Amino acid sequence: MASRTHTVTNQPPPLVGYDVFGADLALSEAVERHLDPALLSEARTELSELGRAAGSEQAQEWGAQANENPPKLRTHDRFGHRIDEVEFHPAWHRLLGHAVSAGLTSAWTRPGGHVRRAAGFLTWTQAEAGHGCPLSMTHAAVPALRAQPDLAAVWEPLLTSRVYDEGLRPAGEKAGALFGMGMTEKQGGSDVRANTTRAVPLAEDGAFELTGHKWFCSAPMSDGFLVLGQAPGGLSCFLVPRVLADGERNVFAIQRLKDKLGNRSNASSEVEFDGTWARLVGEEGRGVRTIIEMVAATRLDCTLGSAALMRQAVAQAIHHATYREAFGGVLVDKPLMRNVLADLALESEAATTLALRLAAAYDAAGEGDERERALLRLAVPVAKYWVTKRCTPVVAEALECLGGNGYVEESGLPRLLRESPLNSLWEGSGNVQALDVLRALQREPGALDAFLGELGLARGADHRLDAAVKQLFQELADLEGIEARARRLVERMALVLQGALLVRFAPPEVADAFCASRLGGDWGTVFGTLPHTAPTGAVVERAGVRLG
Repeated sequence: MASRTHTVTNQPPPLVGYDVFGADLALSEAVERHLDPALLSEARTELSELGRAAGSEQAQEWGAQANENPPKLRTHDRFGHRIDEVEFHPAWHRLLGHAVSAGLTSAWTRPGGHVRRAAGFLTWTQAEAGHGCPLSMTHAAVPALRAQPDLAAVWEPLLTSRVYDEGLRPAGEKAGALFGMGMTEKQGGSDVRANTTRAVPLAEDGAFELTGHKWFCSAPMSDGFLVLGQAPGGLSCFLVPRVLADGERNVFAIQRLKDKLGNRSNASSEVEFDGTWARLVGEEGRGVRTIIEMVAATRLDCTLGSAALMRQAVAQAIHHATYREAFGGVLVDKPLMRNVLADLALESEAATTLALRLAAAYDAAGEGDERERALLRLAVPVAKYWVTKRCTPVVAEALECLGGNGYVEESGLPRLLRESPLNSLWEGSGNVQALDVLRALQREPGALDAFLGELGLARGADHRLDAAVKQLFQELADLEGIEARARRLVERMALVLQGALLVRFAPPEVADAFCASRLGGDWGTVFGTLPHTAPTGAVVERAGVRLG
């Protein structure tokens, strides 16, 4: 029996039991915009089912359990045999199994697959972000493996399967498989050409023996890995299976799991290769060119993952403010709180809109559209740089909207905040992305033409956008000190691209507020400083979640 002093009032109900996809108008509208009408009905049904699952109490419980019970490394069995296995809580397997069955690794094998998979990834990872890593690596390995058709013929059906088949067995005995990646080494980090892993050819055609240490190896419980090593012909890409065809365990010594700031449910590791069997993927000496397709796909997933974190944080903040009363009224009706929430919602919608546009470009490029392929070359690192960097301040401000409640672990916001810096450093930190943009500008003029062509579709729709594009032209024309101001340039590119997309596709109140603040300079240095004339109520209403 509750004490009379412990009556709970003025607390919002849990944000649970809703369709994460259907409640996100920016996301659902992007799917309708970019998907062939013939595919829409089926896609809506699939994504709404996934959205209801992501918003369920069960999925939220799985997410909490997977993070409260992080993976454990088992290097040896009870008899002293080396096994190098990672043990996960059952909740992890349920999350990952649901994701695989929903097609979150099968974008490459169906029409509109990238848009559908991107929307699903953004939806489902709002329940728990850590298991997005093996989903992303598995999805992204497909284009790299296609550089070696005989390997792709074996592995691609497994990687794109909708069957989650856990446990280490030969590929031929499995109904589905997961992939990881090992590129970085302790002496080089992002400078992968400094790798020292040695690859010695064996008698079998295309087979090599690897010796070396990978400082970061993603998803070490996976069935196979793409790694880089120094072969006689130069830095090359290799496939390392965990289990060989005869059932013997490959040499894959997991030295330790990383103790990370966030991403606690997911295993990241250091591994040793010592006579490890591997197959060459692509041409010897062209390892970076081979694996770069995997890197590009994972960079888009970093953008999607950050957009998902932002969306969930904003949904939680608006939900709290809708029910919480303070100073004589409901928080969401207070002009200053509404300004904060609208500002956060603009950032979230801009991220989602940009990420889904790039997913659509992947679909078009897969059908032979070279202009869309050129756009991806420049827009992916631009988006990855900017969206992932906006994630942490968005999540932190959303947490503050809940006050002290947001700082308490049970709210779920601390887990989002710990996760928020991850995507900005994974697959190349901010400087790596900025330098990659410069490289594309200098070496691939078609990429800039495609980028400017995308901006041109919004010409004349907003004077602040037009002025920002003109300023960008001036920045691009001035090559003096270009490396030192690369971040400034990439930020400007991201903002004008987001502005152009919102002007074309978002409601007028969203596009106007974004252009006024992000491009027109009518903005402060923190969230909640939109112009006082901005239609904040309409923006917040659009971004909110309606229960029941």
